[in-house]
Amino acid sequence: MKYLDEAALHRASGGQRLVTASLAALGTMVAIFQPARAQTAFTLPAPPFELPVLPSVSGNWTATVGIGGEYRPDFQGSKNRMLSPIPIFSIRRAGSMQEFRGPRDSASISLIDFGDLRAGPAVKFVPERKSSDHSELNGLGDVKATFELGGFVEYYPVDWLRLRSELRQGIGGHKGTVADVSADFIVPLIDRLTISAGPRFTWKSTKAVAPYFGVDAVQSLASGLPAFDAKGGAYSVGFGSQVSYRINPQWEVHAYVEYEKLLGDAANSPLVTLRGSSNQTTFGLGASYSFDFKIR
Repeated sequence: MKYLDEAALHRASGGQRLVTASLAALGTMVAIFQPARAQTAFTLPAPPFELPVLPSVSGNWTATVGIGGEYRPDFQGSKNRMLSPIPIFSIRRAGSMQEFRGPRDSASISLIDFGDLRAGPAVKFVPERKSSDHSELNGLGDVKATFELGGFVEYYPVDWLRLRSELRQGIGGHKGTVADVSADFIVPLIDRLTISAGPRFTWKSTKAVAPYFGVDAVQSLASGLPAFDAKGGAYSVGFGSQVSYRINPQWEVHAYVEYEKLLGDAANSPLVTLRGSSNQTTFGLGASYSFDFKIR
């Protein structure tokens, strides 16, 4: 009996030790688990680079608005000319270097402006082409007006040279892509009078060329022109020159001439070879006014 009591006591003591050890282990686990719950399940590593942040639009800006008149080809590839109005619009940071504007520049906003380097959105409007307006277009159908939306980058490696490129996507009459590249050598002749000149190059995708220079089977029957499947590529090369005079810090007047030589399928289209010309020349006059405004 004595031995049984000692065995029972030993088992009870062992059980207490087991319970005590289990409670201690459980407490340790809870202590470890509690702070872990307060933390996120995992931590993302820091990115290897800083994401670019667009500059704030708040601050002082300078807007330039104006109107011009161009004596230009009736339509792309035409040998005849007409007089048409041209809007002038651009925005830049107030106090930045005086902005040079070329005749071929799209309406633009310089959201990024480092003085010698500018970039931002750009938009160009291409008017509707109506076949009823010109006998050369009879049977070719209409092409709706187009907004070309995109952006520009321009750079001044030196004060007297501006390099500019634009990339735009058509919405409306054509749905293609257009890329313009130009260079302008800027020479001040006398106080407030400046002359500029330089080369131009334009590339267009098939969807930007075909609506204006392609001739499908139905159009061929209606117009008498041979069918032609116009493709994209190098669209034109050219040269432009401008004379501008700044009356005061707000007002400026200018006159210019732009020559463009059509290339590729634009030049080879029967609309151009039989009824038009691959040599496109534009003469223009314009005036613009600059003013400051503030965005809070």
